Amino acid sequence: MHEKSAPTMADVAREAGVALGTVSKVVNGQPVGEEYRAKVEEAIARLGYQYNSSGRALRIDQTNTIALIIPNTINPYFALLVHHINMALEKRNYRMLLCFTQYDQSREMEYIQMVRQNRVDGIIALTYNPDLVIPDDIPFVTIDRFFSVSVPCVASDNFGGGWLAAHKLKELGCRKLGFIRVGSTLTNEPSKRKDGFVAACVEMAMPFEVMALEDGAPFSQFEDFLARHVKNKKLDLDGLFIGTDSLAWQIIHVLQRMKLRVPEDVQVIGFDGIRMFGDLEPVVSTIVQPVQEIAEACVTTVLSKHLSNVPSLICLPVQYLAGGTTKDS
Repeated sequence: MHEKSAPTMADVAREAGVALGTVSKVVNGQPVGEEYRAKVEEAIARLGYQYNSSGRALRIDQTNTIALIIPNTINPYFALLVHHINMALEKRNYRMLLCFTQYDQSREMEYIQMVRQNRVDGIIALTYNPDLVIPDDIPFVTIDRFFSVSVPCVASDNFGGGWLAAHKLKELGCRKLGFIRVGSTLTNEPSKRKDGFVAACVEMAMPFEVMALEDGAPFSQFEDFLARHVKNKKLDLDGLFIGTDSLAWQIIHVLQRMKLRVPEDVQVIGFDGIRMFGDLEPVVSTIVQPVQEIAEACVTTVLSKHLSNVPSLICLPVQYLAGGTTKDS
């Protein structure tokens, strides 16, 4: 008795009722209509077709692997970004090689050298090394950091987010605002959150204070800043825009230890759109980054056949979401 031969790409095409070229595009991660993609994927599942990706990589020097270089997945925003980038790659039949740097600048460069040697098809990176050398022989897309017009950067509208936060706090009755942030000294897109906030305050003739610290600075400096603004047991800043939701959560606990109520005494807006347990209510009122759209833009860009035609900055819109720390919640 002869063993049944393994199904071929032609068998999949017949089963799906599509052209052989359509099957080839689906298994190679090339764009096709969603209806055709669904038919091909269903036929592959029914027939048990096995795609030899390693053989294809040897023939056309492509591995269908994209490296993602990111500080960690402890930070909820980074974790969400990793999830959506992985999903966007899987949808295109690509795999993700995940590299954690934990903010170590030397590891960023080491990872770039490593993934080049492993012949990945592209790199998506969220980096902090001021001296990072971008390889010119592999597609490279950055998140939140502009390098040059030849290296595409994907980011949310950080300036617009800061502007929106200030206007929202005034709309909710605040009379004096504060901006609190800790971040990298690098010139990057998140730095524009302060610029948008300041621009809005000047535009509205709204009194404001700014407290911005560099990464690694003692958290006690924030506590001292807030303590200096307590007059007659009340904070003279009745609205705070804070650079990230994680930092906003910490600042709220400081305010509570100072016997100040949120949002009754002080209204707080963060930035990122972090939700409890990943997909429940927001941890604070927040400016929401469109994480899924950022991931899709990164993947679409790094897989583009004409990277030189891609804009140097892809800026995606943000929105406000009430989350319990403002009076509209």
